[in-house]
Amino acid sequence: MRPEERIRPHAVPEVPGADPCHGAWRREFPGEVSSVPAARAWAHGLLAVRLAPATLDDVVLLLSEVITNAVTHSDSGRTAGGRVTVHVTHDRKSVHVEVTDDGSATSTPAVHVPDTDSDGGRGLWLVDLLATAWGSSRHDDEAGRSVWFQVSG
Repeated sequence: MRPEERIRPHAVPEVPGADPCHGAWRREFPGEVSSVPAARAWAHGLLAVRLAPATLDDVVLLLSEVITNAVTHSDSGRTAGGRVTVHVTHDRKSVHVEVTDDGSATSTPAVHVPDTDSDGGRGLWLVDLLATAWGSSRHDDEAGRSVWFQVSG
């Protein structure tokens, strides 16, 4: 099965008073490069008390790669007012992160083996390497695309 054909789980809203080890959060960011460190800081703040440091580092790194791709390669970063939405879901077994952007008519998410002397091109390669599962999907009923990943933890 191709990654873009995988089923996207939907985040469940956080329930007040629920087990503090579980949670679901959503935040929208502008489709600009400055959103990358903002999203990293937001996710780190949510998950720092919930995850082991090594797992937290992996999640924040992969989020950074995916949101960078969304801002760089989708209409979210190419059109005025573009937005990127990040969903983070955590339970006792894993962290699920989904980044939704405005889509692109000229590119689709794909893993490329990076050149050793290249400054970029490692985003989905790292996701494929570190995540326990990942995928992407185009939204048929609306403009946009999502890339998601899951990390055990």
